[in-house]
Formats: sequence, C-alpha cells, structure tokens
Amino acid sequence: MQKNGSILTAEHLNLYYGDKQALSDVSISIPPNRVTALIGPSGCGKSTLLRCFNRLNDLVEDVRIEGRILFEDGDIRGPDCDIVALRKRIGMVFQKPNPFPSSIYDNVAYGPRVHGVRSRERLDAIVQESLKKAALWDEVADRLDDSAMGLSGGQQQRLCIARTLAVEPEVILMDEPCSALDPIATSKIENLIDDLKEGYTVVIVTHNMQQAARVSDYTGFMYLGRLVEFGPTARIFENPQEELTNNYVTGRFG
Repeated sequence: MQKNGSILTAEHLNLYYGDKQALSDVSISIPPNRVTALIGPSGCGKSTLLRCFNRLNDLVEDVRIEGRILFEDGDIRGPDCDIVALRKRIGMVFQKPNPFPSSIYDNVAYGPRVHGVRSRERLDAIVQESLKKAALWDEVADRLDDSAMGLSGGQQQRLCIARTLAVEPEVILMDEPCSALDPIATSKIENLIDDLKEGYTVVIVTHNMQQAARVSDYTGFMYLGRLVEFGPTARIFENPQEELTNNYVTGRFG
C-alpha cells in the first residue's frame, strides 16, 4: 500500500499512439478495496488508461508512454517489473466475454496451471472457490466438463471473472464488462462487483452513468484524454466541481 492510502497511482501519464495523444497529464490514485469507475464519452481515454494499469498498451504498435504508475510503491513501468507477475496481480476482464474453447473447469484452472499448480486436489479447490466467488458455481457445478462455449453470455462473463480470480489478483480491471449483456445478466455482474470489493480493488470502465452511480465508490470523469475530475461517486454525480463534469452527468453532452 502506498503512503497516500492508494494501491495504484498514475502520475503525469501521457500516452501517444504514433502522433496522436490519447492521454494528457493524467494523475489518479485508486483506493484499495473500493470500486472506482471511469466514465466519459467514447474515445476519451477511459480504456486506454485502464490498460496502462497492467501494461496491456505495451502490446500496441507505435505506442509511447510518459509518466509513472506506482503499484504498492513500485513503478510498474520500471526496468525491474516482471510483466507476467504484474498481470497475475492486476487481472483484466474484457468487454466481450472471451472464454477459451475448452471445458468450464479448464478455463478456470488455466491460470493456476500456467503458474505451476499441478495437484488435482488443489486445482479442484481453486476452481470451486473461484466459481463461487464469481457467483457461478451453483449454475455449473454438475457440468464442469462441458464446453464453456455452451454458456450464456452472462455466464461466460462470470466465468471470465472466475478465471481472473483463480490466480489470486489484488486488483481487477473491468473494461465495460456488461456492454454485451442483457439487463438480468448485467444485474448479476453488478451485484458480483459489489461483493468483490470485500477482497479486491476493482476499476471499471463504463459508458453507462447509471451503472457507475450504482456500483462505484469513486468516479473519474475523462474528456479528450484528460482526467477532468475525480472523487467520491456521490459528489461527482450530485455536486461536481467542474462545469464540464456537470454538463456530462446531467446529459447536456456525451
């Protein structure tokens, strides 16, 4: 934990895709065991910022990043950072469910196996525990050997969350995890996010302001690559300090 009480901090972050600047001087501190939402219009840099936190932008051609990102006091952009270990500790759930074309069991066991767990007894325990934490165990306990591709979209997304939880991360990044789901599946994911903050730090990108208001403790509003305002969710929505934030949350633009 960092001295300022945050688990993850970006300092003066600038990011360029070739000549195009996607993030401009972004500084933000993510509090532990809370849900932080990033909101703003399409193309404002929300997902780009999220992907900086576990260095997924490194995979993008012609990307250039300036600034620091501290995770428990270490700079994740420093030369000593082990990226595989980092992505184990800071997991990612994507917009579209992306289960592997294998069994439900093997999807959840994949990460632990990659990290050296070989005992079937241990894997069984990890799979069961992860599926329970992802609120999916009761629905799939008797068909773990079935293909994950046979699950509904909402179940697939919860399976992807279970797969992330199986390697025991400290932070879970979620990039619009409900955008491809129906209202009932969305409600289940939102309830799950509320449960997860007991043991994890969650950062969620959402285009849905009502969702941000429902699930998050803190909200950051982004516009044109800048972090315009950040604070407790209730204040951002009810008493924003910036006119631009007020115009966005009251629907005057977006």
